[in-house]
Amino acid sequence: MTDACAECGAPTLAFAVPADLREFVPDGPEHAAICTNCLTLNEASDAPADPDFSHVSGAMPDGEAAVPMALALGLLDSLALNRRGIEALLGRVETAGADPLLVIDRLATQGSVQAKADLERRRHQLEQLLE
Repeated sequence: MTDACAECGAPTLAFAVPADLREFVPDGPEHAAICTNCLTLNEASDAPADPDFSHVSGAMPDGEAAVPMALALGLLDSLALNRRGIEALLGRVETAGADPLLVIDRLATQGSVQAKADLERRRHQLEQLLE
């Protein structure tokens, strides 16, 4: 865990953003952090080599699907502005063997996560977008 979230003050989980995913994130950072409560993306100056995304939720995928899923979740608050990036990131999650819509469903029903974006509404919009 790293610094507190700029939005809600909850702990964040820092992770490295692979070079091929930086184009989908505003300012293309080498490191980012996802809030364990509101799922907002925050700046991070450093990140552990192998972050444990279960600190965010047990619903989070691991392995190659974890970082693109975290980035996509952090971008969901503005679907209109981030549509291209979200589509690409969710495609990466699927390619890595995880179901991003199932992850969003599980996060939406979890009491420990109070996402900034309305996950139930976004899930419906994403389902239409990905068809």
